[in-house]
Amino acid sequence: MTVSIDELLGEPPPDIAEPEQSEQHEVVDFDELYHVHFRALTVQLAAYCGDLSMTQDLTQEAFCRAFTRWSTVSRYDDPVAWIRRVAWNLATSRWRRLRTAQSFLRRQREEHVPGANPDRVALQAALSRLPAHHRRAVVLHYLADLPIAEIAAQEQVAEGTVKSWLHRARAALATHLSTNEVTDD
Repeated sequence: MTVSIDELLGEPPPDIAEPEQSEQHEVVDFDELYHVHFRALTVQLAAYCGDLSMTQDLTQEAFCRAFTRWSTVSRYDDPVAWIRRVAWNLATSRWRRLRTAQSFLRRQREEHVPGANPDRVALQAALSRLPAHHRRAVVLHYLADLPIAEIAAQEQVAEGTVKSWLHRARAALATHLSTNEVTDD
């Protein structure tokens, strides 16, 4: 089934109807130029792009740009040619952006990260049961490889306190992890 551009656009309202050839040369007012040429430019660009809704947006954008520069564009020999060129340039720019985005997406690879293994889950659960200062001491000492003196300075406590936290944390972790292994079996 073939659909014509006229069928896609529908019948234009009477005030936007296509002018006769003699009227096209007399157009100087922006509103009149818009009403006379919007549909024709949309049809031309739709034939080029193949996407009517995008074409309507691009044609509208081209007319908006002409409107902001109307004092200059209105003095051109053919203001419609300027608007048409802007619309075509907008279509080309959109295609380039889409092509670049698609190229980028094709180069991206999904990285499948394996889920946490059971040992890690058990360790995280056991760590979450520790008091905050014990957990910080374990993380800083065993994961961040900080010496006891540095942890004491950071936490603003004595070195003996950090040693005590680590001792108590290790004992609690051993209890939590051994209980977890027994209940998992």
